[in-house]
Amino acid sequence: MEHSTEFPVLLFSYGTLQDKAVQLANFGRELAGQHDAMLGYSQSWVEITDPAVLAASGKTHHPIVAPTTENGRSVEGMVFQISEQELAAADAYEVSDYKRVSVPLVSGLTAWVYVQA
Repeated sequence: MEHSTEFPVLLFSYGTLQDKAVQLANFGRELAGQHDAMLGYSQSWVEITDPAVLAASGKTHHPIVAPTTENGRSVEGMVFQISEQELAAADAYEVSDYKRVSVPLVSGLTAWVYVQA
């Protein structure tokens, strides 16, 4: 994937940020992405109570990931190229159950991802 100067930030999403409606609400555009996965994590669910996030996603429970020692576990998702401003918008969208960390992906790329705080 070529890094464009306009969208220099890589963001991996396994959840609602893959949703077109959520992308339009937060970034004002539909994101182009490619399939990827993060190793060493497993997925569970978190209940969302933030009204703005509920309104954007339409879902009361969002997926959340945490590190696991279980061998061969991975979480599938999409890698998107976004701008620094869009990363700030994503930070604002994610509730306090999540924190942003940098992770290596199966493809060899390294991307920001929101994991369990």
